[in-house]
Amino acid sequence: MVTEQRLRRWLHDARRGRRPAAALLDDLARLPFENLGFARLDTHRALRRGHPEVVLCEGKTPAHLLAIAQRVAHGRGPVLLTRLDPALAPALLRRIPHLRYVPLARIAYRRARHSPRLAGLVAVVSGGTSDLAVAEEAAVTAAALGSRVARLYDVGVAGVHRLLHEWKTLRAARVVIVVAGMEGALASVVAGLIRAPVIAVPTSVGYGASFQGIAPLLAMMNSCVPGVAVVNIDNGFGAGYLAQVINRPPRR
Repeated sequence: MVTEQRLRRWLHDARRGRRPAAALLDDLARLPFENLGFARLDTHRALRRGHPEVVLCEGKTPAHLLAIAQRVAHGRGPVLLTRLDPALAPALLRRIPHLRYVPLARIAYRRARHSPRLAGLVAVVSGGTSDLAVAEEAAVTAAALGSRVARLYDVGVAGVHRLLHEWKTLRAARVVIVVAGMEGALASVVAGLIRAPVIAVPTSVGYGASFQGIAPLLAMMNSCVPGVAVVNIDNGFGAGYLAQVINRPPRR
């Protein structure tokens, strides 16, 4: 994958005569995508968005997934593989250096070498222990992309004193991700206490009337508290990525 830093290094080496022009042209020829036949990798995405393409593992054959992951991991850049089946993780860990796997989040990742942590804090709040898989998907995504992350789990509205106990951390966060199922009220409670933006993640956790996450989704979308954005049901990755975008300082 081609990052801005790598492209600058290529151009610098070419100007100094340390990189042949033919080699530079060969690398640039693979922009803006690389066609693998069954997939077209967006090698230009890191230049446009600041992060390379993220791989959704669900629905891919093991052979296709392995080929895509190895190409994405080419070089020293960051790697993020989401919704990875635990049975497939060992094969990827053997073939991709420095790759880590978090089973609860179903994410395998590798941070870019020498990439600093962002100064801002992302707080990930969960209503209950049953929401942890989605909350961890959000937390690991934000951390893998470079954010500092604080986990405030099992602080739902059934015992709001547990949430208030974490007041200092909530106030210190630049952005807060709230993961909750059931009636989804936690997002409004958190947003009403702080000035940071809140990213609400409805989960499919709950009894029959929650309709596999539809009830908390609608409740979060109808929050009367300004500053709440809502992602799709169980979309911890989307929340973690958006939190990273908010947390990252603007490009100068």
